[in-house]
Parts: sequence; structure tokens; C-alpha cells
Amino acid sequence: MLIYLLAFVVIFYVVTVKSRKSLHMLQQNLYNENNRYLKWLKNNLKTAFYHYDLLAGLLILVATLLNNFISYILIILSIFILLIDSEVIKYTIMLEKAKKPLVKTARVKRQILTLYILNLLPFLLYTFNSNLGNIFLLIAVLLLIFNYYIVYIVKVINNPIERLIYKKFWHQAVNKLHSLNNLVTIGITGSYGKTSTKNVLNEILSIKYITHPTPKNFNTDVGLMTTINNDLTVFDEIFIAEMGAYRVGRIKNACNLVSPKYGLLTTIGQAHLETFGSQENIVKTKFELIESLPADGIAFLNKDDPFQVNYPLKNKVKIVWYALKNKEADFYAKNISCSYKGSTFEVYFRDLKQSYKFTTKLLGRHNISNIVAGIAVGYTLGISVSKLIEAVSNITPVEHRLELKKIGNFYQIDDAYNSNPVGAKVALEVLDMMPGAKVVVTPGMVELGKEEEKCNYEFGKEIAKVADVVVLVGEKQTKPIYEGLLAAKYNKENIIITNDVRSTYLLLAKLDLKKEIYALYENDLPDTYNE
Repeated sequence: MLIYLLAFVVIFYVVTVKSRKSLHMLQQNLYNENNRYLKWLKNNLKTAFYHYDLLAGLLILVATLLNNFISYILIILSIFILLIDSEVIKYTIMLEKAKKPLVKTARVKRQILTLYILNLLPFLLYTFNSNLGNIFLLIAVLLLIFNYYIVYIVKVINNPIERLIYKKFWHQAVNKLHSLNNLVTIGITGSYGKTSTKNVLNEILSIKYITHPTPKNFNTDVGLMTTINNDLTVFDEIFIAEMGAYRVGRIKNACNLVSPKYGLLTTIGQAHLETFGSQENIVKTKFELIESLPADGIAFLNKDDPFQVNYPLKNKVKIVWYALKNKEADFYAKNISCSYKGSTFEVYFRDLKQSYKFTTKLLGRHNISNIVAGIAVGYTLGISVSKLIEAVSNITPVEHRLELKKIGNFYQIDDAYNSNPVGAKVALEVLDMMPGAKVVVTPGMVELGKEEEKCNYEFGKEIAKVADVVVLVGEKQTKPIYEGLLAAKYNKENIIITNDVRSTYLLLAKLDLKKEIYALYENDLPDTYNE
């Protein structure tokens, strides 16, 4: 009957609308790596089920049970409700204005195809047996209601295909690397500072070599394969591979792919403690890079990091130590002078028994640590001191990592990619150096497991020492920061709470603090944390 056909079409239409959000959340949660998507679903049942499709489903259930002329009236009513539901979902998506919208990769397109096939099955069954129209209609609307869970089932169904495609691109990448005889790979990992150090190292090494770093934060094995297969050329001499991980074994897997000769560790801390499970697992995972190096490889380790100094290394590779403070390192910084314009410092070269002065436009002491690491690698790979000095002076700020820029009537210190206690403290030090009124805009830190609430509480107390105004993004998420501010006797009237980071730009534009405003944007959580 026409009424059933119309109902199936409307249900399928609402599925396409609702799936924009559910597929987006699956992608944002790394396709359920470490059960991230299922954990998100558990904590966001309101998002998954707060739609009018529940009412429509109830009406169709009653229609199925009655199975008489009233059923048609109920089905018509459910059609109108579903059309309203689709508009509500679209309006909600529009209001959210995702920071990182769904990227329709080949993988997502395969998931969409599988999802659509599943949701069309009730209609196809109806065409074979129209006498069970109500039942098939009920199944269709149930698939819609449980769309967020169906998307997970789609992911499971597609797993064998994804594994085959993964193996294909893996072998393609390995074969390509083997064909690039003159290419040397440097692996970089750590809990903090990977991307900043990668970019610093790239600018230093590129003064002598043709370098190719992984782009942006492409630090998974998939990101590495994509870079190798699509971007590396026979002209590249050094491949700088950033390696990130959420669990034990992931760095080792990346090393099996790229076979690094050199490995650099930044700082090991508590980042992603929730997914790793323990600090011991984090340390073990980061050292997978160093323990994957060949016998003639070189490890560049941070002498200021007790986790690295005390780690019982299982292989014998040459170790070059760098440091910001520890004077036992092979390369260490001294006579550091930081300002809101940049930094000057000296680096001691142990084998030369001499110090040399460097200048940089980068902000913050932690960037000096990144630079010293880059200097250690560059010098070891044959770059002269004079060229190192030149390269360091030309290093430009990395996007979203303590990047200072003028926006309207205020200066933004963009540290949106930072989300750890050490980096947050450094960012506050940078803000404190600024000459004008100081504002902190933050949603706090996440993925710190049991330590998360405590770290955010302490962060609030630290903010109170620096900021004239505090803008908290997400009332529930930032509650520990708020409590930390109050514990430090911070003035409540100077705390602003909003649920959308985009609105903060208008808020700051209206602030009248009688002097130039410097606003630290510390961390920007993904869309999975929207309140």
C-alpha cells in the first residue's frame, strides 16, 4: 500500500539525517579504539535516544498490535512525527557547528553503504510479503531508534573488509619504503610535545637535508601509511615520523612499518592515562620506539625526565641525552631568558666543551626543550653549529601550540592542541609574561583517568594566580576547575561559563579591561565532549 511505501521512505530519510551525527561520533571516537565509542554511548544516552522517533516507534508498535483500520491512522501520524524529528535533528546539528565535521573518507563511505543496506532490508522484505507490512515497518523504525548502536554493528560487520584494506596499504607502504634506498627515518614519540618537536626538528634538519615530516597530527599507523603511500618521494632524505598511541603495542606496530634508525622521546607523563590504564604502560609504550631501533641506531632521550633516566633499556643503542635543566646531558640549555616576544638561551655542547647562544620566536620554556632536542639530532647528523643557530632563529610557531595572533580587539595565545598538566602549567607561564590583561579560556583536561578531577582542580588553582578573567567552556566538564578557582579565593564575578567555545570570541570582544587583552585558549575538546 502507498501508506507503507511512504512510511518506509520517510524512515530511511530520517536514518540518513540521524546517521550524520552517529557516524561523526564513531569517527571522533577513533572507530571505537579502546571501546571509546561504546564508552561515549554509555555516557551520552540522551544524545542517542532524545528524539521524536521513540514516539513514532511507539505508535507503529501499537499499529502492529491492533492490525486494523486504526493502524493506518497511527502510521500516518508517525510519518508526520518522523518528519518533525528529522528537522529537529538537522537543527541540533546546525546549532552544534562541529569543530571537526565528519570526514567522508573511503572507510566512512563503506560504512554508509553497509548502514543503508541494513536499513533497506525491512522494505525489501516487505516487497516480498506485504501482509507483514506492520511488522517490517516496526523493524525499520527500531533500526532508526537504535541508529547509534546500529552504526557500531556496521563497524563490526565491516571489520574484515577494513583489515584486508589495511593489509593492502601496509604492504604498499612497506614496499615503497624499501624502494627508497637513501631515506632515513626518525621516529618521535612522548606524552607531550610530539608535534611541536617534530616541526622544530623538521625546520632544523631542512637547512641541510630534504626532509618530509608527517603532516599535522597524522601520528597513527594509518596516518603513517597515508603519508608514505601518497606523499614520500625518491628525493626525500629524512622521514620524520610522529608516533602517537592510546595503548600498549601501538608504537611498536608503527616501528614495524617505518623501521626508524633514530628515535627521539620528548616527555613522558599522564596523557591518555585513562586508555593506557597505568603510568607503567605509558612508559613501556613510549620506549617501544627506542627498543625497536637497530644496533647502529641512536636514541635521543630527555635527561630531565625521570621516567627516561630510570628506564631499564632492553637493547643496546647509542644514547644522546638532551635537557633543559640537567647539566649531565650531552646537550643542555642555560642562561634562559623568556619574554612575550620569544626567548634567548645558550646550549652547551659536551663534546665541543663550549656553549653557543640561540634565539627563537617561539614562546615558553618547554619550546626551548624541544629546540635543544632538535639541536642534538641536527648536530649528530652533521649540521654545523652556525647552521643550527640560523635554523633555530627561523623557526616559526606551530598552529594551535602557543601560537600568538591578533583577533579583533584582543591577542589570542592559541594552545588548543594541548591537554596535559605539564603543558597547561607552561602555557600559564607564557600568559603571565604578557603585558596586558590576562584571560584563560579552557574546557579543562581529559583522558587522565582517575587523576582527571584532581589535575583540573589544581589547574584551577594555578589559573587563579595568573588570570584576570576566566572563561570555562562546559559547565559539567569544568566543575573541578571552578572549585579550584574558588579554593584559591578567586573572585566569582570574574568567572564566565559557556558551553560553546565559539561564543567566547564575542564574549572577549565585549570585555572592557582597560588594557590590551591576552587570552590563552588552553585546549579545545573534540565534539564528543559537547554539552
